Amino acid sequence: MRSASPELIAYINQIRAQTDAQLTLANCFLFQLATGVQLAYTDVDYPVTLNGVTYTANALQVSGLKFKCAIGVDPDEQQITLAAKSTDTIGGVPALAAIGKGILDGCEVSRSLVFFDGRLGPIIGSVLLFKGRVGRVDSVGRTRAKITVNSDLILLDIDMPRNLYAPGCQHVLYDAGCTLSAANFGTEGNVESADNATIVWSGANSNYTQGKLLFTSGINNGLAFTVKAVSGNLLALAYPMEDVPAAGDSFTVYFGCDHSMGTCRDKFNNLQNFRGFPFIPPPTFSV
Repeated sequence: MRSASPELIAYINQIRAQTDAQLTLANCFLFQLATGVQLAYTDVDYPVTLNGVTYTANALQVSGLKFKCAIGVDPDEQQITLAAKSTDTIGGVPALAAIGKGILDGCEVSRSLVFFDGRLGPIIGSVLLFKGRVGRVDSVGRTRAKITVNSDLILLDIDMPRNLYAPGCQHVLYDAGCTLSAANFGTEGNVESADNATIVWSGANSNYTQGKLLFTSGINNGLAFTVKAVSGNLLALAYPMEDVPAAGDSFTVYFGCDHSMGTCRDKFNNLQNFRGFPFIPPPTFSV
């Protein structure tokens, strides 16, 4: 069962009694990237504006995300297909290449069914058919990618108990519990030289160890990488990049955290929000 506005319900009941009524439907797919960027596509041949978001026509073609009703709390897992032309891009990078590099990691996905009055008439209403998040990228080919998405019920599939006692802080850096804003600990820079696993940058220092590096231009635009270590002016990444950035490509790099009490106090001055238990006695064994 999906809710609909009273206006939409009344309109559908009205046209059911008409033999010559015209009703146009459009599927609208919204991809909310972890970076905050929204990608919106529709399967009709003209743009659709819904809830302030414009869904692009004649761009990426999305198929899948069926409506499903079931009893229980098992998450709905479905596979969708994204078909793209060579001219389709995400953040200036060819769409399929960006998907292969992980641009959809942590992405939220939704599908809405939109009802129009006639062929090009006004929008009467819409119904949300699916909402979830990307689980994994199954395959990326020359013209299409296959992606598995899970409904939001996947968030219930977590370890219990919720609260664990451990020496390190339980918060994720810059989340609501940590309370720090990433914008206050980010620095913009430009690649001076690079290979697949390292970036040379004169502004590098140890504060960025275990931090995030987000490219804002170039072939890796929109992609984020973890800084594993910093040595001199060298940023060493935890995992290699598929494409080597060019000199001059811009990025923003953020402070990292090892979740220790000392780092929280000395590096971030945020000890009041530290959620670790460093004085827990270590495990003991008897023989």
